[in-house]
Amino acid sequence: MKLYSLKNGVNPRRVRIFLAEKRISIPVEEFDMESAGHKQPAFLAKNPLGTLPVLELDDGTLISESVAICRYFEEMIPEPPLFGRSSLERAQVEMWNRRMELELLLPTIDVFIHTNPFWIGKRTQIAAWGEQRRKVLVERMGWLDRELAGREFIGIDRYNIADITAQVALLTARGALKLAIPEDHANLTRWWNAVSSRPTARA
Repeated sequence: MKLYSLKNGVNPRRVRIFLAEKRISIPVEEFDMESAGHKQPAFLAKNPLGTLPVLELDDGTLISESVAICRYFEEMIPEPPLFGRSSLERAQVEMWNRRMELELLLPTIDVFIHTNPFWIGKRTQIAAWGEQRRKVLVERMGWLDRELAGREFIGIDRYNIADITAQVALLTARGALKLAIPEDHANLTRWWNAVSSRPTARA
């Protein structure tokens, strides 16, 4: 078994944190954006989309997409449960994880791609779209701050994959976008400090 990952990649970080929470250690082959080895024919034979992460099982089976990889390990090693314990909890986690993808992660990635100099010549940049998405991201931080009133974690009462998705989104916003959580967002700040202090936070 081997995990193909990407240095500083947002979705690969989701998987790394998930595996760390599960205390799972597997071999990792890491690519980087500069050399773009994941865009070369050898890797495209494994994933024609050229995206990471990708999990290769011992029998050669390939699983791509970060949440699919996390689900595989959840089934293999149920404890601690990061997708919920009951049918209701699993539905709630699914709902909230999807919200974190759509409302936080995608705007973060859009701002990065469309406004950061790193992407000049690599992707078509539309600066106005990037700035619009920045406004959406700031607004969604306010929304999540309100949702976290009286809640320790996102969606259910335990740390779960929705927390991981929000965590990597806001970590990228802080680092790549220089966009920190506003000081008056007390609930979101409390949650951020808690998840950031977990031993797995920098996996």
